Amino acid sequence: MATAHADYGKLSVEETLEALGTSRERGLPQEEIAARLKEYGPNEIPEKEESLFQRISRRFWGPIPWMIEAAALLSALLRKWDDFTIIAVLLLTNAALDFWQESKALNALKVLKNKLAKQALVLRDGKFTSLDARNLVPGDIIKVKIGDMIPADIKLIDGEFLQADQSALTGESLPVAKKAGDIAYSNSIVKQGEMIGVVTATALGTFFGRTVALVAKAQKEEKSHFQKAVVHIGNYLILITLFLAAIILITAMFRHENMLEILRFTLVLTVAAIPVALPAVLTVTMTVGAMNLARKQAIVSRLVAIEELAGVDVLCSDKTGTLTQNRMTVSEPKAFAGHTVEELMRAAAFASKEENSDPIEIPIFEYLRKTGGLDDMPAYRHLKFTPFDPVSKRTEATVQLADTTLLVTKGAPQVILELCGERVDRQAILDAVEELAEKGYRTLGVASKRPEDGMFDFLGLIPLFDPPREDSKSTIEEAVKLGLQVKMITGDNLAIAKQIAAVLGIGTTIFDARDLRGASTRELVQLGAIVARAVYLKMSDGITEEEAQHFARGVVKELEREFERIELPEGYVKRHESEIIGVIESASGFAQVFPEDKYLIVEKLQKSDHIVGMTGDGVNDAPALKKADAGIAVSGATDAARAAADLVLLAPGLSVIVDAVKGARVTFERMKGYSIFRVAETIRVILFMTASIVVFNFYPVTAIMIIILAFLNDIPILTIAYDNTKVDNRPVRWNMTEVLTLATVLGVSGVISSFGIFYLAEEYMHLSPAVVQSFIFLKLVVAGHSTIYVTRTEKHFWQKPFPSPLLFSATTLTEILGTLFAVYGVFLASIGWGNALLVWGYALAWFVLNDFIKVWTYRYLRRDANSV
Repeated sequence: MATAHADYGKLSVEETLEALGTSRERGLPQEEIAARLKEYGPNEIPEKEESLFQRISRRFWGPIPWMIEAAALLSALLRKWDDFTIIAVLLLTNAALDFWQESKALNALKVLKNKLAKQALVLRDGKFTSLDARNLVPGDIIKVKIGDMIPADIKLIDGEFLQADQSALTGESLPVAKKAGDIAYSNSIVKQGEMIGVVTATALGTFFGRTVALVAKAQKEEKSHFQKAVVHIGNYLILITLFLAAIILITAMFRHENMLEILRFTLVLTVAAIPVALPAVLTVTMTVGAMNLARKQAIVSRLVAIEELAGVDVLCSDKTGTLTQNRMTVSEPKAFAGHTVEELMRAAAFASKEENSDPIEIPIFEYLRKTGGLDDMPAYRHLKFTPFDPVSKRTEATVQLADTTLLVTKGAPQVILELCGERVDRQAILDAVEELAEKGYRTLGVASKRPEDGMFDFLGLIPLFDPPREDSKSTIEEAVKLGLQVKMITGDNLAIAKQIAAVLGIGTTIFDARDLRGASTRELVQLGAIVARAVYLKMSDGITEEEAQHFARGVVKELEREFERIELPEGYVKRHESEIIGVIESASGFAQVFPEDKYLIVEKLQKSDHIVGMTGDGVNDAPALKKADAGIAVSGATDAARAAADLVLLAPGLSVIVDAVKGARVTFERMKGYSIFRVAETIRVILFMTASIVVFNFYPVTAIMIIILAFLNDIPILTIAYDNTKVDNRPVRWNMTEVLTLATVLGVSGVISSFGIFYLAEEYMHLSPAVVQSFIFLKLVVAGHSTIYVTRTEKHFWQKPFPSPLLFSATTLTEILGTLFAVYGVFLASIGWGNALLVWGYALAWFVLNDFIKVWTYRYLRRDANSV
């Protein structure tokens, strides 16, 4: 029977077949297949989608929806159908927008599920048959060949070799050579060779399946800072409204007032208190930001990512295909033993076939084409060609050149050296290979000979690397200026990661993925270096310190290679989570990571209160892209990466990310300004109304005035989405203490100013109650619209950035409209032009005072930060 969760990579082929209870000659018996299908389930990603009803009902559950629904219910009970219609339309519109955005985001899992291989060549009853891949079970014997997508995780048991492109899964920039005994991952693509393997895991148990499970987990835990901010504001306003409503109710009971009138006023109070348009306005603001990004070839698939992007302070970036071009390039070839670079590169081309499109051979022909060497190539034809395989680790070709026959070979430098005689300086070549490896280059050795010669002649070394994108370095520099800490996350080895990080200016503190699992061997390696140096100095006479250090470096390299092959013992003390978080925060990046490592990096940074951005292009990046606060799929990304991301770049390069961050910060300032304005207005209106009723037994405004006020407010606030704002040079995020404190201070200031106009109209001018209400109405209109100019920026209103023409026009128009209503008595008592000008002068004087109060409040709240 199959062994659950066994580490088949550590078992031999025979041990694996025995553990899985299968035969390499006949495969699994039919009755066993049925039993295992029942135990493990089909080889497909299980569907556990939320029902349409559940998805819709969630839009109407929460603090803000409850307040809106309560207002709608009260409107219906009192037969205020106009109010009911307006409130219902706003509620349904916001729910529809949110539902539409979520529907687009749900594509992430669906795309991943559709990536699974559909067919497999399976050994059943001693014969290979093509079957639906969903029917595979652990223990099945399958055959994979060039062009196939591997349908499950398999251990290779027969055949010479194959090359698997698993870059989308692991981030490795080149196809990986596999031989018998190796594990091949589900959904990797066979580029060369043909082998037989035994299925070790299916569905969610595969490497690919675990990636899908991580995406699902990230999607389940997904909750934006924007959503939290809206809930926070909603909770705050609910508490205020309930408290003030309770005061009114108690007061009315003592006064023995008509309960129907109390209910009626409660409706007015509730409508005034509820930020009905808050979610809709913030959504429109983010939509405008998304449209601006779309013009720059960046598509936003989740609107709240606009707000998240503004607060990103750590940007994790995949290397292959994101920071680099995902194509190998020849660096500076090194010729040896009197040979020229031209000879070296020409021989390398002879030992290659351009039509094979081998990623190792393509850069050789590109180099020759770029340097003009391809035009000077003599006519030749292959008499024999042996492609690369992981056993010999080289290619070999017999080439006919006019009247000469030549044997050429290229491959691993150590292997090529073994074919050469003693004429070469082996140590000099090995030192050069080591030096290139330390710089992150993959190196090819090239040699040639005539058929009659006994040994090959070593021509030189060809260093290969995956070059950075042209704009990567400048983009990273710009990101750092904007206050972002950039970390490189790659599946490639440590040397390559360090080399690219150094070139791009990211930093050289690149750690191995083991550090993420709390099982770093760095301390052991350092200890080994100290011991090796001390022993070498002690045991050898006349040794210099430099020679001892050289010896110690050799020991360190050997230790690092050895530790890569072994697992640390059970008793080895591993790091605590807090230490791992510290390592992640201090690192410039990580190498040799798997999808779960990328996910863990993002998760740990979020636990440490960072807002994390993640860029990537492969299936292996999908979980981290989904988990990140702002996931960014670069141009040319896989469908899975695009579906999991919040922002999809359509144009090559990363420079648009900087534009996106700047645009997001502009959008955030608009949302923040509106939120402060809306909470301040709510406090000002409901606190003033409550105090007027409780203290003076006077209704300061009528129900129709409340409706008109709401209408006049809704016109200009929609134009906030187009306002001019600053671009912060540091990440910005919701500081609810600051937002609610400032809003409360401005709200209380508004209450004081409203009582001032109330006193002026009733006690000094002795106006009738209806005219007093009109006075207060006009003051609320003018002062309310002026508050937009107070809250839109942290500076004084006369300083840049100035309001956009659209916002200024909209507020001016609605203020004039409100003034005409009050002057000519439309739906309320007339006050005349003289009194209207008096109200305007009074409101503008308080506007200037409120602007100073705002600046003073910001200074007080940020006094500690400013003193640092």
